[in-house]
Amino acid sequence: MVARLHPFALVASFCLVLATATTLLAAEKQPVGDWRHYSGDKGSMKYAPLDQINAENASKMKILWTWDSPDIPIQDKNRRLFSFAHEYTPLAVGGILYTSTSLAQVAAIDGATGETLWVFNPKAYEAGRPTNLGFVHRGIDYWTDGKEERLFLAAHDGYLYAIDAKTGKGISEFGEGGRVNVAAGIEGAQAPENYTITSPPLVCRDVVAVGSSINDGPQQKEAPKGDVQAYDVRTGKPAWTFHTIPREGEFGNETWENDSWKYTGNTNLWTLMSADEELGYFYFPLSTPTNDWYGGQRHGDNLFAESLVCVEAKTGKRVWHFQTVHHGVWDYDLPAAPILCDIKVDGKEIPAVAQITKTGFTFVFNRKTGEPVWPIEEKQVPPSAVPGEKLSPTQPVPTKPAPYELQGATEENLIDFTPELKAEAKKLLDAFDHGPLFTPPTEKGTINLPGWAGGANWWGAAFDPETGMLYVPSISAPISVKLQRPDPKRSNLTFVRGGGAFGQPVNGPKGLPLFKPPWGRITAIDLNTGDHAWMVPHGDGPREKVSELVGKDVGPLGSGGGGPVLTKSLLFIGQGSAGRGGRSGGGGAVLRAFDKANGKVVAEVQLPAAPSGTPMTYMAGDKQFVVVATSDRKLVAIGLE
Repeated sequence: MVARLHPFALVASFCLVLATATTLLAAEKQPVGDWRHYSGDKGSMKYAPLDQINAENASKMKILWTWDSPDIPIQDKNRRLFSFAHEYTPLAVGGILYTSTSLAQVAAIDGATGETLWVFNPKAYEAGRPTNLGFVHRGIDYWTDGKEERLFLAAHDGYLYAIDAKTGKGISEFGEGGRVNVAAGIEGAQAPENYTITSPPLVCRDVVAVGSSINDGPQQKEAPKGDVQAYDVRTGKPAWTFHTIPREGEFGNETWENDSWKYTGNTNLWTLMSADEELGYFYFPLSTPTNDWYGGQRHGDNLFAESLVCVEAKTGKRVWHFQTVHHGVWDYDLPAAPILCDIKVDGKEIPAVAQITKTGFTFVFNRKTGEPVWPIEEKQVPPSAVPGEKLSPTQPVPTKPAPYELQGATEENLIDFTPELKAEAKKLLDAFDHGPLFTPPTEKGTINLPGWAGGANWWGAAFDPETGMLYVPSISAPISVKLQRPDPKRSNLTFVRGGGAFGQPVNGPKGLPLFKPPWGRITAIDLNTGDHAWMVPHGDGPREKVSELVGKDVGPLGSGGGGPVLTKSLLFIGQGSAGRGGRSGGGGAVLRAFDKANGKVVAEVQLPAAPSGTPMTYMAGDKQFVVVATSDRKLVAIGLE
C-alpha cells in the first residue's frame, strides 16, 4: 500500500477579484420563494425560509393540483421506454416551475395551477435505453446573468442542452445547435449503453459542470473514466476537464499501482454536486472504480475514488480532497451532494461542508481548506482472503458526528425482540461471512450493513442555517455480496459480484429483516457540536406483524427512504415503496410534515401514488406549495386551501 496522501493539501492559492465576485453574487441572488437549483441553493441545503405552512395549520394541507408528465403518452405507446422510478425535482423561478422528466424532457409549469406552459423534447430516449437505472433523470439547473435565463439539461444521450427558460427553445449559439456532446470527451464512452447522465449539471462562475453515470456491471476491467467536464455557460466551449483517475504525472497517480490507472474506469460523479459561488469552488462527491466489489486489478488507494474533491470553478484545478474509503470494494460511493453550511464550533465560525455517506458517517470539513472540523482517525479493518485482493489496512472514521445508521453485520446488531427471533437470526447470519463495517466481500458471501443502497442516498440531507441542525433520512438495506469468477471467454475481470443486478437482499427470521430496527430513520445532528439531537423511525414498517409476534405494540419500526425539504417551520419528507431500498415492508404513499425540533409527525398527506422524487417548496402568488414527483409519473402540489 502506498503512503497515505495528505487529505487536504492545497494545489494552489488563488485570489478573488471583489468586483467580479460582487457582480456574480448579484446575478445569483435568489428571491425568497424561489427554488432555483435541485437542492434549493447551490450549497445543497434543501432549505427555504418559508412558514405559511406551519405546525399550527399543516393538518389542513391538501393536494391543490397534479401534473401529468409528457412522458406518459410516449411511454404508453412504447413500453420499452418504461421508467421504474421518477426522481426529478422541479425548480421554481418567479412562480414558474421547470422540471425534467424520466425521458429527459423539460417542461415549464404554472406553479399556481399546474398548467403546462411549454415542453422541450430533445428526444434523447431515441438513442436507446440508458445503462444502470434505465430512464431515470433527476433534474436540471438554472442560470441567469440578470438578463438571460437559461436551463441546462444533461441527458441520457450524453449531450448537454441549453434551453431558453422563457420560450422553451434550444439556444442555438450554445455548442452546436444548442447542445454539447459530453460523451465525446470520454474515451470509450458509448452513450447510453455504457455511459449516461442522470443528475443535474451545476453552474458556478459562469461555468457549467457535468458528471456522468457509467455502467456498474462491467464484464471488462477497461471502462470509461468518470472525468468531470465543464463548459462556458454562454458558448458551450470546453472550459476544463477534471481527471477523477489521475493521469501520469498528475497528483495521486501513484495510488494506482501497476499502471492500473490506464485501463480502470468509473470513479464518476453520478449524483448531485455543490458549489460556492463566492469562493468559486465546485465540490464533487465521487464513486467507486471498476469493479465495485473487487480491486485485485487496481491495487493502491485509488484516488480520487470515493473522495470529496474541491476544485476551482474557473480552472478545474484541485484545491483539496478527502478520500472517505480507500481502495473501495463495497460500492460505498459518495451518494449525495455535499452540504455547504456555516457553523460555529467551540466559539469559532467555520465555513463548512458536510458529506453524508452510504456507511452512515458524516464527514465535516472547512470548505475553504479541507481541514476536518473534528478529527478523523484511520482505524484498522479486516483484511481480504480473496485471491489477488490487497485492501487498505485502515479506513477513515470521524470522531464526530456519531454514525446515523447501524453499522456492521454483527451479532449485537441482530433483530432481538425475543430470544427465539435472535437465535434464528444468528443461524441465518452464520451462513455468511460477516463482521464489522468494511468486512470485505468473499467467495462464500459476505453481509454488508449498510448495503450499497443503505445509509444515505441520492436524495441527500437538509440543513437549517438558523439552528445549525442537519437532518439525514437513511435506511439500513443490508445485502449479501458473493464474489464469483466470470466466464473468461466473456470477461477479463478476475472476480465479479454474483446475485443479479442489484445484489441479494438479506432475509431474517419469520420474514422480518435480519437486523434491529429502525429500518428507515431520520437523524437530526447539531453541526455546531457534532452531537445527535434526536432520531426517529421513518414510517411504521411491519409493525403489526412484529407486535403480534411479541405480544405488544412495538411502535414504529421505519420502512423506507425519501428526500427532505426544510422550511422555517417544518421538515417535509415523503415515504413510499418508490423510495428505493427500504426493503422492510410497509410505508404507504404519504408526505409527512415533522416538527424539526423533536421529529414528531405534525401532519400527513396521502398521495395518489408513492413519492419517488425529493420534494421542494416555493411561493406562487401569495401561496406556499410543496411539490413532489410520484411513481405514477405525476407532480403533486400540496398547500393550504
